[in-house]
Amino acid sequence: MKKLSDKQRRIIGYIDRFLSDKGYPPSIRDIQAGCSISSTSVVDYNLNILESKGHIRRHAEVSRGIKLLTKTSDSEPMVAVPVIGTIAAGAPIPVPGPDTWDVAAVSETMGVSPELTRGREGVYALRVKGMSMVDALINDGDIVLMQQVNNVENGEMAAVWLRAEKEATLKKVYVESDRVRLQPANSQMKPFYASPDNVEIQGRVIGVIRQVG
Repeated sequence: MKKLSDKQRRIIGYIDRFLSDKGYPPSIRDIQAGCSISSTSVVDYNLNILESKGHIRRHAEVSRGIKLLTKTSDSEPMVAVPVIGTIAAGAPIPVPGPDTWDVAAVSETMGVSPELTRGREGVYALRVKGMSMVDALINDGDIVLMQQVNNVENGEMAAVWLRAEKEATLKKVYVESDRVRLQPANSQMKPFYASPDNVEIQGRVIGVIRQVG
């Protein structure tokens, strides 16, 4: 068989992990979100290639009709990422730690594809609570991969610590003339505002792992 692309190896690895965790195959949208692929059509294209090469079998008439026939032997080892708590995609809620996330103190980790971390330092994971980021394909119960940074570009999704409230929230961040706008990705919700000295950026979103069921 011809050598698979990095994306195709990533898809096979995700299908294998999903089957092990859930006991049933992922949907195309699961694969899109879990492998950070741009569209479902790109997923479908690569699944067709994997089927033609004998790695999977697809059943067009069956929902989640993917059967894994082989595993890649040349895939990279998974990267262990600490899962350090819950963050609100909605109104801010209290989070672990007095002022910052305590990565060193956590005991739970999850394995993710190296394609998701891309060699970045300071990567951690948060469980999402709330629906304010649904238009960015982040739902209640999903897991977001974060990179620890102190600054983000306008429009980037970030974990924001509100110092006075001692609470955190997940929002798109926009620095305006005399305030910071924390913008939901939900057309039914309004932004809220904070003074710059009350806002501490704790990380930017670099990936989303969709939770199903």
